[in-house]
Amino acid sequence: MDRAKRYSVKDAFELLPKLAYAKFDETVEVAFNLGVDPKQADQMVRGALVLPHGTGKAARIVVITKGDKARDAQAAGADHVGAEELLEKIAGGWLDFDKMIATPDMMVAISKVGKILGPRGLMPNPKLGTVTMDVAKAVGEQKKGKVEYRTEKTGIIQVPIGKKSFGADKLRENFLMLAGQILKAKPPTSKGTYLKKISLSATMSPGILLDTADVSDVATAG
Repeated sequence: MDRAKRYSVKDAFELLPKLAYAKFDETVEVAFNLGVDPKQADQMVRGALVLPHGTGKAARIVVITKGDKARDAQAAGADHVGAEELLEKIAGGWLDFDKMIATPDMMVAISKVGKILGPRGLMPNPKLGTVTMDVAKAVGEQKKGKVEYRTEKTGIIQVPIGKKSFGADKLRENFLMLAGQILKAKPPTSKGTYLKKISLSATMSPGILLDTADVSDVATAG
């Protein structure tokens, strides 16, 4: 691999398996370095999407709700469903889950453990589809491999796009879906180069730099 080269999307995903030597099924991740200022509220790039082939990880879902919606969540396959009793467990240190979904009426109660959930990225958010009355749909999306993305303080977005075992085609399709959404999310106030650098890597592999112009062309072709 040429560390200075910017690879096309096709070549990068064909090269990646040759660099992933670990005996376990490595997670494949992409990092976008964006030309935005995350300190400005109108330049925060944030969203969520269901990847075509999922992430290869079975997310553990908690749903905070009551009544009929609790039954809907259980039927949809949520791992834990409850209300105040689950929030008390969380206040006591229980965090054995990956995502939290809630109905709007529970958000006041959830805010009491916001200092625990917030720093871990577990706080439900209506913009990400995790505060909703349609809890069954939300659970289904999370189980299928819905991923969230947001710019960090340095303007970088890092997102897992699958497992090494997916193969080049499925990983590339997941990547292009994500890249297309990030391109569409470009803030109007962002000036200059938007896609500054994109790096593709597996858990134990070096990063492969992608040609940002090729990514823009391929991700928007459809």
